Amino acid sequence: MPEKFIIVLDQGSSSSRALAFDLDGNIRYKAQRKIEAAYPGPGRAEYDAEKLYLSQADSLSEVLARLPPGSEVPALGIAAQRSTVIFWDRNTGAPLAPALSWQDGRALDLLSKIPLSNTKLHDLTGLYKTPYYSASKIAWALENYPEVKAAAAERRLLIAPVAAYLVWRLSGGKSFVIDPSQAQRTLLFNLRRLRWEPKLLSAFGVAPEFLPEIKPSLGRLCYIEAAGRRIPVTSMLGDQQAAMLGLGLETPNSAALNYGTGAFLLVNTGRKPLKIRGLLNSFGWQEGKGKKNICYFTESTVNSAGTALEWLRRKFGFFDELDEVDGMCRRSKNRVHCLPAIGGLGAPYWDFTTFTTFSGFSAHSDKYDVVRGVTEGIAYMVGDAFDLIKRKGIKIEELKVSGGLSKIDWLLQFQADITGARLVALEESEATALGAGLAAARGLGLSPKWTSKVSSRVFEPSIGEEERQNLIKGWRIFVKDIRRTSRDLRKLSILPHA
Repeated sequence: MPEKFIIVLDQGSSSSRALAFDLDGNIRYKAQRKIEAAYPGPGRAEYDAEKLYLSQADSLSEVLARLPPGSEVPALGIAAQRSTVIFWDRNTGAPLAPALSWQDGRALDLLSKIPLSNTKLHDLTGLYKTPYYSASKIAWALENYPEVKAAAAERRLLIAPVAAYLVWRLSGGKSFVIDPSQAQRTLLFNLRRLRWEPKLLSAFGVAPEFLPEIKPSLGRLCYIEAAGRRIPVTSMLGDQQAAMLGLGLETPNSAALNYGTGAFLLVNTGRKPLKIRGLLNSFGWQEGKGKKNICYFTESTVNSAGTALEWLRRKFGFFDELDEVDGMCRRSKNRVHCLPAIGGLGAPYWDFTTFTTFSGFSAHSDKYDVVRGVTEGIAYMVGDAFDLIKRKGIKIEELKVSGGLSKIDWLLQFQADITGARLVALEESEATALGAGLAAARGLGLSPKWTSKVSSRVFEPSIGEEERQNLIKGWRIFVKDIRRTSRDLRKLSILPHA
């Protein structure tokens, strides 16, 4: 019998990957193309949309070419970055503007003109009024990119998250679909009614015909064509949702922490969203039609995790590779505080005016202290959200951890110390791809028993409650003062960013 493979497209902030899983859940082949966001001005982050597509198409072609002769591909799943938005011409497929990254904050001022309160937006969408979700970027593009504006006037404009764009291109323009986990991140999606929300479309000036059709996350969604194959797409998920599936966290109160470009703490709340002020209600996934097959998550977003460490590497040359960070933290002899606010503060602050700031330098401080300060700053910000969840009465004793930064033992140990929870790291950081593959298999009608490989890297809290609370108290004082100082300095306009 011919071998069968499930293909996964894993499109993230720093790379586009394709992976081939066999039906036992083993990765047999994979290919990767790096992508880089451009930062053309203060608060701006964008990709070349055509290069982004080609990076994913090339990795897919490479993997398909490596499959054994005569093998079959019965399903394909996609996991993608969620709030990055792409604009293109429905007639030609040509991108009309840069792909505006989820990290892009250029539309901050525009949000103040939107006549909907944060409370109302959260009730409708589960999200808050921030420039990182797509709606304000879309409104900004409609005003500031002539090509986008002209295409809208001529009704030939298409707008969508990355996954929908990839499917549209790979299907030759035949399929224009998105799942709820990614539709939500546009800030135009009604979380409970599972549709584009007319009030939000009107508020942001977006015509519904420009947006993709919403379909369940798992099921027979559409087809793509590649390397002479017609392949069914049977799952579409946001990258964080795919990671949750890959980690096996499908029961209420199960929790995961994914350290990537950003850091994302997600807690499964079952069939109903649980409102916690400052945190998000995120759509998990919909397996087939019907609201009984839906789950929700409480989610915390740290905007700058891998981004902050990459900043230290590229701008200051403190290290060459990420695997040096753990050793540098261990060589640090003096703690300094760092609030890594590159791209603004996410949950639970939602503050896009605070500067990235260090405190506690002395004549003895060195680069090792700086790297440790940034690393611990990431853990502190995750801890802020964890504390809110704990105060809501949700007891989390264990966090499953994935993502590129999960290889940094110092980060994981400090995270365990600051939250009081046990952290269990994966043997391989492939939770997102595994979840997308598992979803694709289930969307095909299979019931695979794929599981993540858990290593012996378990991190238990190593400090007592009194020391933990003292560390948290010091952090909160630091953050409060820096936020106030940043607001005051911005009013004086003496710290322009080039």
